[in-house]
Amino acid sequence: MEFIQRYFTPPKQSFFLFGPRGTGKSLWVKHVYPSAHRIDLLDPEAFRIYASRPERLGEIAGVHLGKRIIIIDEVQKAPGLLSMVHKLIEEERSIQFILTGSSARKLKRTGVDLLAGRAMLKTLHPFMAAELGIKFRLKKALEDGLLPLVWGAENPQQVLHAYLGLYLKEEVQTEGLVRRIGDFGRFLEAISFSHAAVLNTSNVARECQVGARTVQGYVEILQDLLLGFTLPVFTKRAKRETASHPKFYFFDAGVFRAIRPKGPLDQPTEMEGAALEGLVVQHLRAWIAYRAKKNDLYYWRTRSGVEVDVVLYGEDGFWAIEVKNSSKVYPHDIRSLVAFRQDYPQCNTLMLYRGAERLKINGVLCLPAEEFLKQLSPGSLLPTLTNR
Repeated sequence: MEFIQRYFTPPKQSFFLFGPRGTGKSLWVKHVYPSAHRIDLLDPEAFRIYASRPERLGEIAGVHLGKRIIIIDEVQKAPGLLSMVHKLIEEERSIQFILTGSSARKLKRTGVDLLAGRAMLKTLHPFMAAELGIKFRLKKALEDGLLPLVWGAENPQQVLHAYLGLYLKEEVQTEGLVRRIGDFGRFLEAISFSHAAVLNTSNVARECQVGARTVQGYVEILQDLLLGFTLPVFTKRAKRETASHPKFYFFDAGVFRAIRPKGPLDQPTEMEGAALEGLVVQHLRAWIAYRAKKNDLYYWRTRSGVEVDVVLYGEDGFWAIEVKNSSKVYPHDIRSLVAFRQDYPQCNTLMLYRGAERLKINGVLCLPAEEFLKQLSPGSLLPTLTNR
């Protein structure tokens, strides 16, 4: 796979680097730390050795002190190693450990807090458009997503479907996370209709014919495997009654498109609209992670049904963002943003759409979505419109 420079800036101390498989963690650590000692726990022999004898890490560290950097790939496979890592960091502070992982579930069980203050928690996301530069194509990103593993493949769709099979087999079935893999497969299809939409677990449970508690557990599995995430409702100083259910997203637009069933009753524009909103949100998540400042994502929905797709609130500012899969914007399209601004006059309002022109409608800045994504980087703030 061709190496493309990422925006992620590594800390100087030991750190966890989490991210779904295929986001390029292993390629990144090999490129950035070519002389480090690397332990790959996906290798059966390495897994056998370190899972049965975590103290072997201490023996290796004693030999490789000159390198001072030890990388453990897919550390969740042998969570018992964390105790030894903690011990070695305490005893020999000149060693930097880089611990990559594609699942936080096992580490949660054994306590990631074991290394709290000793190892920072960082994440690597799918490509950002600005990382790809002139190689970025919005249409391709909406169809295939931005996973490095998929982006550079000759047959992206084939790789995507194989990727999903890998997660079902290796991460879900092999680890025994669910009792019935068939139920979980049906759940994935059912929840794909909730991508970029308000998540109602009772409705999803009816669709896949399992209990609501089972669905809630499945949602937690998706989050632990870093395959999905939710946005809570923005309720700070609320002046209206707001909804209570979160919105759900798959972590990558291509993964969503690969999971979502397609048939005569499925409108392509509906799926593409959800994919576009998800693509924008996954970029904002990466932007937040790489800036390393306190910013959070929400959405806003009142009991009467007025909704803003995304609200970004934090140290870097306050934005309300709508995403529209259309080449034109009309005054009625920005009503929800105007309503939100009435409640929160401090916010910046932003409409992203599929057109080619920058517009100002009722004090709302309207930008081409492709332009916005290409210009979004951790070194810049989101655009604002000072003169309303």
